[in-house]
Amino acid sequence: MSKNVLNRMNWPNSLFLSSTLIAAVSVVPWYLWTHGIDLFQTLLFIFFYFATGMSITLGYHRLYSHLAFKAEGPVHWFVTFFGAGAFEGSVLEWSADHRRHHKHVDHEDDPYNINKGFFHAHVGWLIFAPTEPTPIENVEDLQKSALLRFQHRFYVPLAFLMGFGLPALLGWLWGGASAALASFLISGLLRAVVVQHFTFFINSFCHMIGTRPYSTDNTARDSAIMALFTYGEGYHNYHHQFQHDYRNAIKPWGYDPTKWAIWTLDKVGMASGLRRVSDEKILQAEIREQQKRFDEHLEAKGCSLPDSILESLHASQDRLVQAMKEWTAKKEQYQLAMEKQIEASRHQVAELKQEAKEAARHVREMFEEWKSAHFYAQAQMA
Repeated sequence: MSKNVLNRMNWPNSLFLSSTLIAAVSVVPWYLWTHGIDLFQTLLFIFFYFATGMSITLGYHRLYSHLAFKAEGPVHWFVTFFGAGAFEGSVLEWSADHRRHHKHVDHEDDPYNINKGFFHAHVGWLIFAPTEPTPIENVEDLQKSALLRFQHRFYVPLAFLMGFGLPALLGWLWGGASAALASFLISGLLRAVVVQHFTFFINSFCHMIGTRPYSTDNTARDSAIMALFTYGEGYHNYHHQFQHDYRNAIKPWGYDPTKWAIWTLDKVGMASGLRRVSDEKILQAEIREQQKRFDEHLEAKGCSLPDSILESLHASQDRLVQAMKEWTAKKEQYQLAMEKQIEASRHQVAELKQEAKEAARHVREMFEEWKSAHFYAQAQMA
């Protein structure tokens, strides 16, 4: 390793990330092989895995970095303290870096620019990060919080207390010194490494693996597989296109435990103001991207299409546009009736709701027809 590389390294980050990783893949497996694991240690690991990991995705990411919803005091305290236990920096530092990532994605000022390679996006940006404090001028709104200022000031002791100390303490209370050691190794050390690298997957794999149905203007990708490892953050193309939506997975079958947790908090009165993009805007983004790819493909082939195919494309597009207009009108009528329920009978509201659902179903059908027409046209150009 050259002297120049050594001089560029952020040694505190490098030593912590490397030592914990080495211990997690050597000491922990040895301990599990020689001592085994009981139900208490399993449940404790699961608790800390979700408590710290989702404090990052729900708290650091969607609540603070993107202001996707508002939360009550207990939620702020939980995600701030357990988020520290993930060993990913303070809320202010994490959010400052993440906001820069969205503003400059795939460019030089992007902290974890995937164009510099997988290793850089995954962990290299931390290992070779400047040793001076992270600039936090872009999180002035968050700096107004006394809780976040406190966490930022005392982040290091809080991280070790919540990430290593609390699991060991709970283990000691459960079964003495031997349980404390097991809890430290499994729910502390191993869990910290797993949570960190699952978070890092969002910066690396989620900019390399998957599809881009909403935008090809950046490298972010949707991947149902990566969502399983990132608490639902794997639907990253959607997130970069609509970053203030509290959801990442918008399909009913999408795995997004962070979204479900925020929705649940809203239902029990611990969250409010959940921001979500309208179905119309989402569909419009899909249509624009599909049309863009089709036009690029047509230009690359340098050929013209038969009039019959062009007529079919135009007809399917006209039907889709008309269906979207009808859907928007039905939704507005239903929403107006809901706002003025005194003037509208339950029967009228139910009818309008059903009509809006039917209009939405019709839009989906026309969208599939429109896509099929494009796929057929592309096949003719092959």
